[in-house]
Amino acid sequence: MNWRAIIADNRRLNMQANGILRAHKWWLLRRASQIGLLGLFMLGPMFGIWLVRGNFGASQILDSVTLSDPYLFVQSLAGGTLIVGPAMLGAAIVAGFYLLMGGRAYCGWVCPVNIVTDTAFWLREKTGLTRDRKLDKRTRLMVLAGTILASFVTGTIAWEFVNPVSLLQRAFISGIGLGWGIIIAVFLLDLFVSRRAWCSHICPVGAFYGLIGRASVVRVSAANRSACTDCGACFNICPEPHVIVPALKGKGSPVILSGDCQNCGNCIDSCPVDVFRFSNRFSMRLTDAPDLTDAPKTSRTPIPERSPRPAPPAH
Repeated sequence: MNWRAIIADNRRLNMQANGILRAHKWWLLRRASQIGLLGLFMLGPMFGIWLVRGNFGASQILDSVTLSDPYLFVQSLAGGTLIVGPAMLGAAIVAGFYLLMGGRAYCGWVCPVNIVTDTAFWLREKTGLTRDRKLDKRTRLMVLAGTILASFVTGTIAWEFVNPVSLLQRAFISGIGLGWGIIIAVFLLDLFVSRRAWCSHICPVGAFYGLIGRASVVRVSAANRSACTDCGACFNICPEPHVIVPALKGKGSPVILSGDCQNCGNCIDSCPVDVFRFSNRFSMRLTDAPDLTDAPKTSRTPIPERSPRPAPPAH
């Protein structure tokens, strides 16, 4: 089997220009982060090594530092439970971290379900599946509001009953249960129904952290946007492609300021001319494009765009 056949099509141009490691740098770091964090939670139940207790919603590090998901904290308040002390401080620490690093960095760097949805997207690309039912991105905000309302009505942390992240962790521990069914459903949804359906359109956790991410400091910048060749790789690989347009094609700041950006680095990995880089929300600096007139030619095939649907015949 030709190993190159498994490379995502949207990384091929950068792989040709800069090598396979450059085309997967941030992808490899994200996978190490996601698998490593899940592994820390699994060490205790599976091997008795309790470096971390709890789950992604609420945890304690080395039996001393308490961390809490601010989304769960909001649901607790809605349900009539005021969390004080270490748990409140833990929620503030987590919120402050994502306010610095990017709210939806949780989606790209922490959430293990992201591995499932990215795999479904890769498989769509490799099998040529084109079905893409358009979903309204505001759906996730409505689901977010619905979970908070449900917590208010029931007096519980409603989302935890169906949260795929928590269910996935329990499924790894028990080996069976509803968790695997939910994860398979998310995978099939992204594979057969709509591109990036779960993370980009439905998940309320991403919606919540997207609100925090609107003010985050660490950002991706299209600082070298004058070098753009319009190959389309960054748009095709980005889980939220609408966030790229103002920075790459606009006349103002080159910084991607949308709270929807996951700071995942996919655009950096896919770009063969180094348009993108990590920066901060206060950076307005543009990098002059290098003179490529004398550079050796590389065989780069632009990624084709979808053809528009023909207009219906007039009656």
